[in-house]
Amino acid sequence: MQKSKPTQAGLAIELQLPNGGTFKPEDLALINMIRTERSIIGASRALGLSYRKCWLSVDALNRTFESPVIATFPGRRGGGAEITPFGERLVALYCSIARHASNSAKKSLDELTSALDWSFEPRARVAEPERDLA
Repeated sequence: MQKSKPTQAGLAIELQLPNGGTFKPEDLALINMIRTERSIIGASRALGLSYRKCWLSVDALNRTFESPVIATFPGRRGGGAEITPFGERLVALYCSIARHASNSAKKSLDELTSALDWSFEPRARVAEPERDLA
């Protein structure tokens, strides 16, 4: 089954923080999946990512801020993880920023969308080099 093309342009917000940390849509997806699965390994399986990559992302998020984003409980039977109150606030702030940016950019994105050549078929995509999250 072929994915249908979106009919509107969209934004992906990446926060680049002054202490060198970042917060990206991938981090939001990981946090949301940890909320659902209640574990890092469960989130890694659900997202199709390695456990190491997810663990390093959680560690980077927790070191970026003074308060942890994800609380881990390795002593629990089977381990576990949950979003902290600060993590919930971080998600809310990020979503607010994304919503405001999307609303602000709507007219410009509509103009760009109207200028698209809809017969364009990307033949090859240049892969972005993976950055070490640690």
